[in-house]
Amino acid sequence: QVQLVESGGGLVQAGDSLRLSCTASGGTFSSYHMGWFRQAPGKEREFVAAINWRSVITRYADSVKGRFAISRDNAKNTVYLQMNNLKPEDTAVYYCAADLSSGLVIRTRSESYDDWGQGTQVTVSS
Repeated sequence: QVQLVESGGGLVQAGDSLRLSCTASGGTFSSYHMGWFRQAPGKEREFVAAINWRSVITRYADSVKGRFAISRDNAKNTVYLQMNNLKPEDTAVYYCAADLSSGLVIRTRSESYDDWGQGTQVTVSS
């Protein structure tokens, strides 16, 4: 089991940037695919971005393409989500998650991820 702790959330204005971090412990971080998901009030959790264990492959939700960037530093057991040009509709609790299967495919369904952080709130005002 992997323990994940997110940080970096906050209250910003539309057009601002934030960088979320998620630090892992208790497992072999460098062998896991990592993902970011978010959940807005009254809505289901949705996929945001994912990165494979070697940082070679990334995937993004259409709603964040061109604005968000996922990256990882395996030496620091940390995955990042750089969020630029934030919009009010980006307001949500953001979660990082670990896919322990390390398969060939980066998955976008939350059910495919094994371990989750507690989440960090991002609020974007208009």
